[in-house]
Amino acid sequence: MMRMQKTLLGAGGLALSFLATSVLAQSLTQAEIDKLGNQLTPIGAERSGNAAGTIPEWTGGLDQNAGRMVGDNFQSNPYADEQPEFVITAQNYAQYRENLTPGQIAMFERYPETFRMPVYQTHRSIGYPQSVYDQVKRTAGQAKLVNGGDGIDNFSHGTFAFPIPKSGAEVVWNHNTRYRVNIKRWYMQAMPQTNGSYTLIKLEEEVGYPQLMDDVDESTMPNTLLFFKQRVNAPSRLAGNVLLVHDTLDQLKEPRMAWVYNAGQRRVRRAPQVAYDGPGTASDGMRTSDNFSMYNGAPDRYDWKLIGKKEIYVPYNSYKMTQRELKYDDVLQAGHINPEHTRFELHRVWEVQGNVKAGQRHIYAQRNFFVDEDSWMINLADHYDGRGTLWRVGEGHIAHNYVEKIPGYAIETLYDLLAGRYIALGMYTEEVSAPQYDFQPSYNQFTPAALRAAGVR
Repeated sequence: MMRMQKTLLGAGGLALSFLATSVLAQSLTQAEIDKLGNQLTPIGAERSGNAAGTIPEWTGGLDQNAGRMVGDNFQSNPYADEQPEFVITAQNYAQYRENLTPGQIAMFERYPETFRMPVYQTHRSIGYPQSVYDQVKRTAGQAKLVNGGDGIDNFSHGTFAFPIPKSGAEVVWNHNTRYRVNIKRWYMQAMPQTNGSYTLIKLEEEVGYPQLMDDVDESTMPNTLLFFKQRVNAPSRLAGNVLLVHDTLDQLKEPRMAWVYNAGQRRVRRAPQVAYDGPGTASDGMRTSDNFSMYNGAPDRYDWKLIGKKEIYVPYNSYKMTQRELKYDDVLQAGHINPEHTRFELHRVWEVQGNVKAGQRHIYAQRNFFVDEDSWMINLADHYDGRGTLWRVGEGHIAHNYVEKIPGYAIETLYDLLAGRYIALGMYTEEVSAPQYDFQPSYNQFTPAALRAAGVR
């Protein structure tokens, strides 16, 4: 099991928060905080089920013994014996319309013969370590938005900043700062053509969090969120290229720092383009840098509006996508991934709408996120172009690691409705291991000087 999280308050945290420009206090009352772990789950979701009985009460999530380990960090599917309760198709989606997103409806209309959503019984499977719950309760109401929501201050690493959100920006920050741990993973990325043909991009990734690294003095970097390194291992024309990112909590005060090592040139360069709508690594222009992990990075180019909570059929408990026997060729096909291996459930999500601010630019003029209340992870994302046309539809297929008690994405997809192509990334069933959570990195692994060594062919 992972080490217990250490609490970090930024150096001078509270004092600095009062000095920061345009500080937005969350203003939680003690009565609201007392709801955490009672009417609300320990991280702020509604504990009760819905009136129709189609969403159950949260009772703690999956037990650590819900399944079995099957080698190389893979876990069995705890719901393997379940069958879909019904299937939503282009022919019947109208009767489920109120529980679908505009992006899902667009997928039915774009691919009427092949796109479908098998809907299963809803399981609120996600639960976190007790240390996370304790920290959320202890620090609730302390984090503050700064610069109109563009940054965050007085944040306790390893927890959720705004368990009872009052604004769209707070929900976005919950996704960006959600509880995560050091991880090493190997996975694939593919961009199928309209005929279904694809080339696999093999990626290797390491992520470190300052509060979980023995050789990092947290007090010297209170604004640091994470360290990220990504290496391309295949195909040969891209192999050896490496990306390094240092992400911050307030990117206006301290912008993201990024470097790339180009194996062909054998040079390390600063990479300011690895942010916002800069092209994603080896993505053939099919995703932006901030499409990774459904959304990441500085939120300052958007005004974020909290639309509210909805009940939506979302990709959830996607354990079929994590089983060793599943081959990429079984999943990747023309237009969209194979629905045979997907699983949708009815869950409550927060909808947040982002519109590009006046004077700012981004290829997505509007983005609508649908954020799972039990994990604060973005489940679905609709992206609109400058003409107001729905352009790209994102799916984050959530699968909960019940042993480590941490949810992740079994696969992320981003469908380009206009081009008829898509990108799929994060799938690991044919790799050397499932995500490795006992990874103990050192700071030296995340320095520009380490890039050249990491990129040697």
